[in-house]
Amino acid sequence: MEDGQLPTGWTLEKIRAVSGDRGAVALSTDRVVTWLGRPDQDERLLPEIVLGFHTLCLVKPVDDEDWYMGSLNGDGSADCWSAYCDFREALRGL
Repeated sequence: MEDGQLPTGWTLEKIRAVSGDRGAVALSTDRVVTWLGRPDQDERLLPEIVLGFHTLCLVKPVDDEDWYMGSLNGDGSADCWSAYCDFREALRGL
């Protein structure tokens, strides 16, 4: 589903250029997103923005300035394992 929003001031073309992924898309936030940051303490995130990069994703939760990197699962959910305070840095981390 490619109906999501983009970060303020960014276009898909710019996101694709910085990330190096020509297939980057903005995805719907209607999905379960889990932060796997601490062992045995998984946390559910409420996504404001979800960007897809093939099997990887970047998620910006509501009321949070960080960007979470993770994988997109076959059922549409996402499991995130890394966090970045800078969006450009997160894109380069892909």
